[in-house]
Amino acid sequence: MKIKSKEELASLIDHTNVRADATPADIERLCREAEEYGFRCAVVTPTNVRLASELLSSSEVMVCSVVGFPAGVSTPSVKALEASEAVENGAEEIDMVMNIGAMKAGNTELVHEDVSGVVEAAGVPVKVILETAYLTDEEKVKACIISRDAGAAFVKTSTAYGGLPGATVEDVRLMRRTVGDDMGVKAAGGIRDFETALAMLEAGADRIGTSTGVEIVEGFRVEDQDNR
Repeated sequence: MKIKSKEELASLIDHTNVRADATPADIERLCREAEEYGFRCAVVTPTNVRLASELLSSSEVMVCSVVGFPAGVSTPSVKALEASEAVENGAEEIDMVMNIGAMKAGNTELVHEDVSGVVEAAGVPVKVILETAYLTDEEKVKACIISRDAGAAFVKTSTAYGGLPGATVEDVRLMRRTVGDDMGVKAAGGIRDFETALAMLEAGADRIGTSTGVEIVEGFRVEDQDNR
């Protein structure tokens, strides 16, 4: 993928602060940066959705809330309620963590219920976080197919919480091959510079999730792409 400008790159980034210790001042800074640079989304925890929505009300930047974050272990009904409330508070996209234990156990029915419940309750695009570090390649493929069949708009690599590895080029390629052009692929976790972001986009990602969106955009250089 050839990125032609900083503006184009910014439009592919979900600028993120889902830290447990994020203060209102931190969210204000996140939203200010998101608007200044033209990022696709500002991603925040449910507690901060209303504030972010108010701050970005006159902007084209969307607000995204996480659901079932970061472990994905809430029941489907709780995740659905969390998603519904986030949308009521102004969220325009949802990033949900799937039930990883159910996926590992082969309980595909529960995984489907988990995702479809959030999709139905939210009524906005839902990205399903697979937490790929926990999964075999076979499980990653199955999780992508279940997410697609349940109506999700994207599959996403990782939260990278708890010291887990984040996105890899190999996982992004596998996810893209699995879903084809039917849905989006979001790479997140450990993406902190332009070179890494570009590698993920070239591997098939449509969206980058990162807390260092400003640094990535400021690191944009056309010549780096010409030399690849």
